[in-house]
Amino acid sequence: MKKFKSLIFLIALGMVPVVAAQPDVQKSESVSEDDEEITRKVVFDLTTGDMKTFEQRILSGVARYTAYYQGKIQEFSAVVVIHGDAYKFFVKDLAQSPYKDQAALVKANNDLKKRIASAKDTYGVEFLMCEANMRKAKLTEKDIYPFVKLVPSSTMGLIEKQNEGYAYIPVC
Repeated sequence: MKKFKSLIFLIALGMVPVVAAQPDVQKSESVSEDDEEITRKVVFDLTTGDMKTFEQRILSGVARYTAYYQGKIQEFSAVVVIHGDAYKFFVKDLAQSPYKDQAALVKANNDLKKRIASAKDTYGVEFLMCEANMRKAKLTEKDIYPFVKLVPSSTMGLIEKQNEGYAYIPVC
């Protein structure tokens, strides 16, 4: 009973906020009307070397997500931060790379190259690659597609994009 009296006293002094239900509902509805003007932003943390996962989650996924948000008359922006085993998808000449013995990758390389370029050109996907580990993978800037931008580290790229309001989605 003593705690209840203390709570009533604090409410009376205005030290404990009291929330009215109706104004919050109206406020929530007005926020959803403004949502149409917000760009939906996602940063994919791409580490997988699995081609099927890469194709489904990034290449096909971006097309699906863009269509979904355009259907709601909303903008969609995607960034892919590349590191881990995912470097191989962005190498121009696999025959001169550490991935030259991966037969399935070599066979699919021309198709992947077109689809990655299409993701950039058609959907505006920004590709960022971790420079620190790229060097450990024995790759140079000349080895990767010219539209891929280098960032000092994947962590820095992810931090920057998340601070810009991008939702984080791991693809591993």
